[in-house]
Amino acid sequence: MSLYPLKFETIFKDKIWGGRKIKDVLHKDFSPLPNCGETWEISGVSSDVSVVANGILKGQKLSDILAEEKENLVGKKNYQTYGNEFPLLVKFIDANDDLSIQVHPNDELAEKRHHSKGKTEMWYVLQADSGSTLISGFNQPVDRAKYLEKFESGQLMEILNKEEVSAGDIFFLPAGRIHTIGKGLLIAEIQQTSDITYRIYDFDRVDDKGNKRELHVKEALDAIDFNFYNQYKTDYKKAKNEAIEAVKCPFFTTNVLDYNESTNRDYSQLDSFVIHVCVEGSYSLGYDGGELAVKKGDCILVPASEKEIQLETSEGFKILESYIA
Repeated sequence: MSLYPLKFETIFKDKIWGGRKIKDVLHKDFSPLPNCGETWEISGVSSDVSVVANGILKGQKLSDILAEEKENLVGKKNYQTYGNEFPLLVKFIDANDDLSIQVHPNDELAEKRHHSKGKTEMWYVLQADSGSTLISGFNQPVDRAKYLEKFESGQLMEILNKEEVSAGDIFFLPAGRIHTIGKGLLIAEIQQTSDITYRIYDFDRVDDKGNKRELHVKEALDAIDFNFYNQYKTDYKKAKNEAIEAVKCPFFTTNVLDYNESTNRDYSQLDSFVIHVCVEGSYSLGYDGGELAVKKGDCILVPASEKEIQLETSEGFKILESYIA
């Protein structure tokens, strides 16, 4: 099997809070769904494994390619660590309404309860309606007792950190951080491969059959990080024509590449696959043996065996470039 940069069929998710931006902004047709809250662009989650959309591997599952190619696809260290599970999940999220207030467990708790990895994630805001907000963490020092007191009295929102956001903002959300995406936001999400969410509060919403969604109030208690932090938004340098490291954690590193000229990327010192999430503009990704047209909304998996690529552009581009260092 000869590896090359891979693009995948988009997996569309109908959500109670979903909207139209997946189609209107990212030009991804989710019909016949009435709306689309999430797309899964690169996924190794067993219930929703990505299928290749380009080249000679078209139609093959990511999991099958990984099982055959091993470190050629993900890198030696990643294969030793994660085996045949692809370690990252890439999504776009369109919040036409507020998402539930939620938290994700860390690796230790997720393994104990679900035989799964935990869920540390990051958000990049692609588009924000005027006045849109999100919640990340607490706005004051909180302990378990104070949290329960506020929760049980219906005053949970009083202690949560709400932030007004705009396009280009980045939020890093380690497992344990209470959070929600607010109405009017279109977000790119990069996260550990996990689909475990503890839903704490859902604004008493009901689905089309009049049923409220399940809450996980007790499960969430052991997962929540009750610490208060001075800053929740990621402070990163905004600069043209250089790779800016925005997020670095044990589970992934994400750089922002905001270019108005063509460039090369040298991955020869990197023992990892690389994911490109194109959030603005377009470019041609040149590699040994071919080239791939990439536009806003495309997510590309560059295999670990691909050591140098060329990014040719006339209009410029902005990419989230992620890997596991």
